[in-house]
Amino acid sequence: MTPWHELHAFWQWAMAVALMVGGLFAVVGAVGLLRFPDFFMRLHAPTKATTLGVGGVLVAALLLRMARGEWAVPELLITLFLFVTAPVSANLLAQAAMHLRARSEAGPPPNDNER
Repeated sequence: MTPWHELHAFWQWAMAVALMVGGLFAVVGAVGLLRFPDFFMRLHAPTKATTLGVGGVLVAALLLRMARGEWAVPELLITLFLFVTAPVSANLLAQAAMHLRARSEAGPPPNDNER
């Protein structure tokens, strides 16, 4: 197994870019979680931006495995699990908040009888 610092410069740069992009998305998601005023807006920030942030870290891990010539099955499974479960859990949380009539800064939910 080759240590990461002995890899070709291309692999090191590719991993560094993936980590920086992932970190940037994670920070944007965290700032959005802190700055948005209500539940529905706060739900949007981590489910989109932070999912991409973790995706960037997983891409860096995939690149490291590929550079070493190893199979990257655990990283692929984690990526699949993350990108399948994050939208589903966000949808369920939003439905529960709508059912409980959580307050929204965007105004009241539309009335089905007015259509």
